[in-house]
Amino acid sequence: MPEITFTLNGEEKTVPYEEGMHFLELLREGCGITSVKDGCAPQGYCGCCKIMVDGRPTLSCLRKPEQMAGREVLTLEGVPEEKLEILKEAFVKDGGIQCGFCTPGIVMRATSLLDGEPDRQKIAKGLAGHLCRCTGYTRIVDAVQSAAEAWQSGEPVAHEPRRPGSFGEAHGLERTSTGGNVHGVGGSSPRYRGHEHAAGLKPYVADMKVDNMLYAAVVLAEHPRAVVRAIDPAPALAMPGVERVLTAADVPGERYVGLIYQDWPIFVAVGETTRCVGDVIALVVADSVFLARSAAEAVAVDYEVLEPVTDPEDALDAKSPKVHEKGNLLDTCAFSRGDVDAALAEAAHVIEETYTTQRIEHAFLEPEACLAVPEGEGITVYSQTQGVHDDQAQIAPVLGLDPEQVHVELVTNGGGFGGKEDLTVQAQTALAARLMGKPVRTVLRRDQSIRVHPKRHPITMRYTVGADAEGRLTAVRARMIGDTGAYASVGTKVLERAAGHSCGPYRVPNVDVDAKTVYTNNPPCGAMRGFGANQASFAIEGIMDTLAERVGVDGWDIRERNILAPGDRFATGQKMKGSCGIRQTLEAVKDIYKSAAPNPAQHVGIGCAIKNTGIGNGMDDSGRVLIQVLEDGRLEILTGYTEMGQGLFTILRQVVHEETGLDPEIMTCRTASDPRVLCGMTTASRATALLTAAGQRAARKLAADLNGGLEALAGREYLGEYVCDFTTKPGEKTDEPVTHMTFSYATQVVIVNDAGKLERVVAAHDVGRAINPLSCAGQIEGSLHMGLGYALSEDLPCTGGHPDSLMLRDLGILKAKDTPELEVILIEVPDEVGGYGSKGIGEIGLVPTAGAVAGALRAYDGIRRTSLPMTDAPAAAASVPKSRRKA
Repeated sequence: MPEITFTLNGEEKTVPYEEGMHFLELLREGCGITSVKDGCAPQGYCGCCKIMVDGRPTLSCLRKPEQMAGREVLTLEGVPEEKLEILKEAFVKDGGIQCGFCTPGIVMRATSLLDGEPDRQKIAKGLAGHLCRCTGYTRIVDAVQSAAEAWQSGEPVAHEPRRPGSFGEAHGLERTSTGGNVHGVGGSSPRYRGHEHAAGLKPYVADMKVDNMLYAAVVLAEHPRAVVRAIDPAPALAMPGVERVLTAADVPGERYVGLIYQDWPIFVAVGETTRCVGDVIALVVADSVFLARSAAEAVAVDYEVLEPVTDPEDALDAKSPKVHEKGNLLDTCAFSRGDVDAALAEAAHVIEETYTTQRIEHAFLEPEACLAVPEGEGITVYSQTQGVHDDQAQIAPVLGLDPEQVHVELVTNGGGFGGKEDLTVQAQTALAARLMGKPVRTVLRRDQSIRVHPKRHPITMRYTVGADAEGRLTAVRARMIGDTGAYASVGTKVLERAAGHSCGPYRVPNVDVDAKTVYTNNPPCGAMRGFGANQASFAIEGIMDTLAERVGVDGWDIRERNILAPGDRFATGQKMKGSCGIRQTLEAVKDIYKSAAPNPAQHVGIGCAIKNTGIGNGMDDSGRVLIQVLEDGRLEILTGYTEMGQGLFTILRQVVHEETGLDPEIMTCRTASDPRVLCGMTTASRATALLTAAGQRAARKLAADLNGGLEALAGREYLGEYVCDFTTKPGEKTDEPVTHMTFSYATQVVIVNDAGKLERVVAAHDVGRAINPLSCAGQIEGSLHMGLGYALSEDLPCTGGHPDSLMLRDLGILKAKDTPELEVILIEVPDEVGGYGSKGIGEIGLVPTAGAVAGALRAYDGIRRTSLPMTDAPAAAASVPKSRRKA
């Protein structure tokens, strides 16, 4: 085995390596340096593996070990403490950390920016080699700017964030609630373990190592629809260090998993037909990551290739091949109220239009990973899942175990956005560990990640809308077809949500909606931020802009005439409560919109949105928190919901502090599949609303016992739970349907300049109560960034069931230098259901964005755009890969 000698963080190292390795692998596996992360290796695009080589920023995944002989290499582990401390403090103070996976690479790059001019544009340009999927970059630039100023002045990092959560003070608005102290509810308490994230010290699954650990790699299907004729593991087993190759024949229990329908095999067996190129054929287990991946390439699979089903409308034809035996129509969600035909016949304005949206890749920076460790008769699974209890419920039957024999522990989650709800490699990894009696860790490469996990649904939406002479909506008829790909995932719920949000935040007395979820051989589609509401929003906001033109009013006025008010009915028939804050968000941007609209150098668009908080539709929405008093006078806060960058653990500590007065620094937080904290999936923007209520109940119990001091309570536990079980099942006959426990609301204004480029986005959001304003605004900014990409440049086109590209660079994600000014206005209309009046914020940030962008572009060039992404727009030019740019 060859070896190289180089200087690592000031110390000379001689390290052996395998032929074909890249330098990132050598650093991580050979040197134990885990601050450098593998987000896309060897694609060299995400920036997570940034190091300094001879004083210059370098992507370690693009260097071969032999190129590094004699070089001086610096990682975060070797950065002088004084400089690193300033950067850590700035990133925490300014809110530049969410999931944290990209952060060490960005901090590494920032070390070389501290001596330069602290100019925002220059910093953004300097970060051009980095992706962040969570923050929208604004607060990362803030953090680097703050750190540079502190470094150059010799003064500490300023105590206050550059951009605290805004309540519209600049526009004459005031916060309606009290902020409390910084660590209590309403204060911008620093992110839990934020300093560790910034320094690269917070481990993710791929960073974990335990004694006697083996490494696994998947063999994926080469064809989206093909009969597997034979699997030959012999070439892989002949390679030194390969321990075993697992296939469907090795599964002792159930082989099919799924969150709603169990239609997804963890392995496709010989004689069965693949349904997508993300199907797992085999799992190779070896004594190193590199060897496992190399051996996986050697497994020989014989296929009989069949023609794939790729068009959802064609898939509904009776002559189409069946993707699943039960047929290609997975589900139809349909409802109606009023008389749409009569309303359309009487309407002064009737608008008919078809809208299409695209398939989107989540592109969370941390690829899927799992570590499974056998323990006695059971097994512990370390996962980055969005639902520890759902993982437990699906893994146990695969192994032939009772659920209580499978313990799932959340490890730091490097971004999810819905894409980590479904099982990917957890069941296979647990099976390998169980059969071999040793710990096994599996980590997907980026190209495999793109093939395996579900995407955002492409949906075709055909609308017919009626309005009276003044532009007040009278009827909406919508017909939707969604491509859910090869497996159900939560596709039926996505189309159900698109149907439910078909009228947006507008009052419509007559509604007729039909939404079909269809199987194809395309990559599976499931949960992604917005969950169907953003697809429907793009359509209804386009309709509203057309209606405004016909009536002769502007975009603000047409929306003001139609927005929901307390007592009005949502599309599904649910009555809005007093906490309906859509008007407040619309009023908050009125002056901004009205002043920009007549300016010939600015072109303005506007979009309004409503988004459910909680799953609803008759399903359980519950939150549970267990506070445990430890022997050393500390508290452990246990829950079943996932911290994935949204700041959930920080908020839980704020709640406990609010109710008990105890110092947050004595509190640690953890997520595990303990049955006492059964919570379900971290989805539908519900975790904060439910856990603040549950945490408040648990903390108040603890507070009542604190008279004798915390030490006297060692060993005690305090459970708080909050259950919303009052929603209505689809199809249930009732005059007063309650489809969701509550909603959040937003209005966004997008301004493009005279060159057609994005200049500014203003987002007014009714958040109910901003539990942590800094975190709250950061979540919305990240969602806005994702929404802008959705509108303009992001896409995962497929041909014949294969993604056209598996490269991160071809997804069309906006970089820091291409992201416009983002201004968030937090509106607080307290909710009747969410804890302390809070509402969901994680998803609604991108719901109205595409519609608002389309409106601004329409004002710029007069083109009505009805298909996403809008790659023909000048604003998209910098982010759309050349291969996808429209003429």
